Amino acid sequence: MSQNCTATTVKTTFGRETSVLVSIDASSETVWNLLATAEKYPEWNSTVISIKGNIELGNTIILVSTLDPSREFNLKIKEFQPNQKLVWGDRQGSRVYTLDSKDSKLTIFSMVEKIGGILFPLYGNFIPPFDQAFEQFAMDLKTAAETGEQ
Repeated sequence: MSQNCTATTVKTTFGRETSVLVSIDASSETVWNLLATAEKYPEWNSTVISIKGNIELGNTIILVSTLDPSREFNLKIKEFQPNQKLVWGDRQGSRVYTLDSKDSKLTIFSMVEKIGGILFPLYGNFIPPFDQAFEQFAMDLKTAAETGEQ
């Protein structure tokens, strides 16, 4: 993963993994508060139209993305480690958000999404690329955290 907020995608026959990494001049608590507050996503994140539900371990949220505004994604919160790690996903894959606190004013944010499975060759070509959306998500998060939006 590149530190300059450039997303990378690795494709295989049965899956795809997209990742992005960025340094944020803010505490992990500030970044976490943005990531863990569903109803505020549309205020700071230009890649998300809406999220319904509470981002808490075991809950299901309903996400609508700008990548496919006609589709609702039902995503289960699989891991929830405040200020460190958040994982949500469905049967096709998972998105992992990781916060690495370097000090009280610097956080390394990474986002990795793995999708796939035995049937991936049948539907994989219909899933749009995530690179641009991942880069925008990371930059939106960086801007919101560094300007104090919460």
